[in-house]
Amino acid sequence: MPLPAGGYQTTGPTCWERMRIGFMIGFCVGLASGALFGGFGALRIGLRGRDLVNNVGKTMIQGGGTFGTFMAIGTGIRC
Repeated sequence: MPLPAGGYQTTGPTCWERMRIGFMIGFCVGLASGALFGGFGALRIGLRGRDLVNNVGKTMIQGGGTFGTFMAIGTGIRC
């Protein structure tokens, strides 16, 4: 039985979409590691309450942005 002509080819994500997905995955991993390392570090120096939340939040965003950027660059190199 012959295959129908055309119409069934699928295309993968573009390079830009892959880089965006790589950034999002890296950002999530960076958020998780920032929560762990920032939380333990802040508790170790004795922060509590609002100071603890602000410090951990800042560490999470910085870690997420950094790791996400490197993941996007690495994904872009592979395209």
